[in-house]
Amino acid sequence: MRLSYYPGCSLHSTAAEFSVSTEALFQALGIELRELDDWCCCGATSGHSLSNFLSHALPLHNLVLAEATGNDLLVPCAACYNSLKNAQAFMAGGSQEAQELNRQVAQALGREYRGEVRVRHVIEVLADPRVENLIKDRLKKSLAGMPLASYYGCLLTRPPKVASFETNPEQPQLMDRLLRLAGAMPVSWSHKNECCGASLAIPQPQIVEGLVGKIVAAARRAGAVAIVTACPLCQTNLDSRQPAGGDFLPVFFITEIIGLALGLNATPWLRKHLIDPLPLLHQQGLLAAS
Repeated sequence: MRLSYYPGCSLHSTAAEFSVSTEALFQALGIELRELDDWCCCGATSGHSLSNFLSHALPLHNLVLAEATGNDLLVPCAACYNSLKNAQAFMAGGSQEAQELNRQVAQALGREYRGEVRVRHVIEVLADPRVENLIKDRLKKSLAGMPLASYYGCLLTRPPKVASFETNPEQPQLMDRLLRLAGAMPVSWSHKNECCGASLAIPQPQIVEGLVGKIVAAARRAGAVAIVTACPLCQTNLDSRQPAGGDFLPVFFITEIIGLALGLNATPWLRKHLIDPLPLLHQQGLLAAS
């Protein structure tokens, strides 16, 4: 299997561990990733608030590049995934504005957008039955029933008619299925797709701290010892804005968890986290004492 790969800005900066673990995991599964040449920022989070034109033109640039490869496009970042899917929906509407945008894109890139590329989130690809079988064949460690809270955030399942790859966007299940496959025990909890506050962490940190506090408290009530996500901004907020004075819950990327189950050396990625997950993993017998 070969996929085009769009890391987006976060995975080349603050969420480098998401990119490294994604690339290592897919290599271990025998799936080739080819990063798009000349990709640009998709405009999330601020593009749509500055310019409706840019909110479509920026992701469309990347979609045209991906179409030229002839492969499906893997997008780990939830915000990028949402932006690209919304751009596809806008273009599919066929409005006069969409046609004019396509004309300008064709003039700039020498190729028009044809609506032929399939945008796939990393959870969606890992939960593909063919890839699940690859994971099963390569499992080396069991997560030994570790109770984990699958956290989607608000962008992976909304709006359902545009962005979601889940059968039930209000009760998404694919990440739970992947965690069970790795031997973990996904908990049933109330805040699976609640918003963490996103980029308000900079102008309104108190709002994000309040939202993160509720998410973490809900995960604790459900018995989780850690949270698993697939959104770089969610991971940053949950990793950096948990209320002081309590036991902090580590926050993993789904690719890190599956990578652990495949026996990959995850320590370099995990050392980048603000809330140190290594003590939990040592306690669970998933890492050798160092």
